[in-house]
Amino acid sequence: MFNPPKIILAATLLTLVPACSSELSKEEQEILDARLEEEKKPTNLTAVVQANPELSTAATMVGLSGIAAELKDDGPFTAFTATNDAFNKMDPERLSELMSPDSKAELVKIAKFGLANGSMSSADIAKAIADGGGTANITTLEGGAIKASMDGDKIVLEDGAGNKAMVITADVPSSNGTLHIIDTVLMPG
Repeated sequence: MFNPPKIILAATLLTLVPACSSELSKEEQEILDARLEEEKKPTNLTAVVQANPELSTAATMVGLSGIAAELKDDGPFTAFTATNDAFNKMDPERLSELMSPDSKAELVKIAKFGLANGSMSSADIAKAIADGGGTANITTLEGGAIKASMDGDKIVLEDGAGNKAMVITADVPSSNGTLHIIDTVLMPG
């Protein structure tokens, strides 16, 4: 995330280092290193997905679909993104078919089915489920709906075909929304 105070502090510290007759203390160096590392972290949803090795298949599919550029600066969004293991549960022929250039329109639908307008935290989703008497419908950018419910303290998502995905990592922040990592690929109906 872009944070001007951190950049100013880091720049100030870097300009002072050559002017000082002694080196930074170990603690000062650790603080400086942590702040510089923070500035290197991915910012938008696309970059966050691309930076996570467990989401490389989803990152590839989003790239092939062409929506990555569309989503780069728009938002905020809520993204439900499947892990590589989730994609590995799919029929290999079907997965290979989806990766072909002829399937771009379908990839766009699948990618947009995993996205909703607005940034919803897991607490927001759980509240919507409670307010809905045990379920909530999340309208996707694709135009379909994901049905959300709870299994204990875990959020369960269901697509129109009855595929159920559990949120395994919730509330991954980005500059243009919130990412929730799921264990099953959700497909438009």
